[in-house]
Amino acid sequence: MYKTNVVKVGDVLIGGENPVVVQSMTDTYTADIEKTVQQILALHRAGSELVRITVNDEDAASAVPEIKQRLEQVGCFVPLVGDFHYNGHTLLTKYPECATALAKYRINPGNVGFGKKKDTQFAQIIEIAIKNNKPVRIGVNWGSLDQALLAKLIDENVAKENPLPLREVMHKALITSTLESAKYAEDLGLAKDKIIISCKVSEVQDLVAVYQQLAKQCDYALHLGLTEAGMGTKGIVASAVSLGILLQQGIGNTIRVSLTPAPNAPRTEEVRVCREILQNLGLRTFTPSVTSCPGCGRTTSSFFRVLTSEVKDHLDTKMHEWKDVYKGVEKLKVAVMGCVVNGPGESKNADIGISLPGSGESPVAPVFIDGKKVYTLRGDNISKEFIEIVENYVKNKYGVQCQ
Repeated sequence: MYKTNVVKVGDVLIGGENPVVVQSMTDTYTADIEKTVQQILALHRAGSELVRITVNDEDAASAVPEIKQRLEQVGCFVPLVGDFHYNGHTLLTKYPECATALAKYRINPGNVGFGKKKDTQFAQIIEIAIKNNKPVRIGVNWGSLDQALLAKLIDENVAKENPLPLREVMHKALITSTLESAKYAEDLGLAKDKIIISCKVSEVQDLVAVYQQLAKQCDYALHLGLTEAGMGTKGIVASAVSLGILLQQGIGNTIRVSLTPAPNAPRTEEVRVCREILQNLGLRTFTPSVTSCPGCGRTTSSFFRVLTSEVKDHLDTKMHEWKDVYKGVEKLKVAVMGCVVNGPGESKNADIGISLPGSGESPVAPVFIDGKKVYTLRGDNISKEFIEIVENYVKNKYGVQCQ
């Protein structure tokens, strides 16, 4: 297990022994205050514990304080992270209310400035962070890597008797850029417990290799994520595999899954994927889990699929009220199985489970509670009856603990 410093972002603690934090980013034009506020609310309700917003021009910078105010008026105090590229030093200087409203600044050493201006503009942002007591994520991306540094390392590598492959040189450049920038921030006076770092790439094996090296070379809090994960299954699988490997090794303190949303798909999908990764690794528990079978020729597919979907949707919806009333309900395990082959066994292993009759079998559905068969459901109201049983189980088991 890798130990890191603890960084406080708003009221959220990142690093050390604290749980891995879920974050996301809006895709609205930040100056459109209404749309940005609504998307932040949706992301936060889905479970995002930090929300990053683009601050790329004066209109966006001037909108940040009002966005924060509007959120707080409806009881949302999620920390907002400002994402700065190229002109962050100018915007934070010209709009001090923006600098104050944000809970954290994110800067990229690859484009914070170029040539002689790079160190000066980087220093301006760090000085503003110090003045406002704000943490900073120093985030290097290989799509915007410091080209001068990369060229220098490539030249040095070519001169070696046994040069490294170009990909390994790029890994070194990413890590060097990150750690040198973090060290410079410390030299400027930014406390170590105000620094989070990241080295984001878009390929699984590169991400794993870079972070394994990075974790051995520093104790800064680490943000994980593929910089462009992709769309749909590709993006979900790539993120789950890469983050899963690193998190299992104790590497990473906060994560984002940078999915490309399908047309008209909700932005909140990236938050749900983050939570599923952490929950399936056993690192955090957010909502009751539903175990269900894939179906086969033995199952009446339409019914057990419908029941599984209805149960999962019901649990997800109820969690918004349950989490404040029933302590520990997020650890509830429910099984919805399609036939008698594995159904009874899986149902017994869950807190509450149902084994549907499959196809051509006796039209009865036994329900198991805490490993024992308690009910047998029949007829057309199995879905409604089973959900009522789950509701009563939650009230009886978790309600008692809260009294």
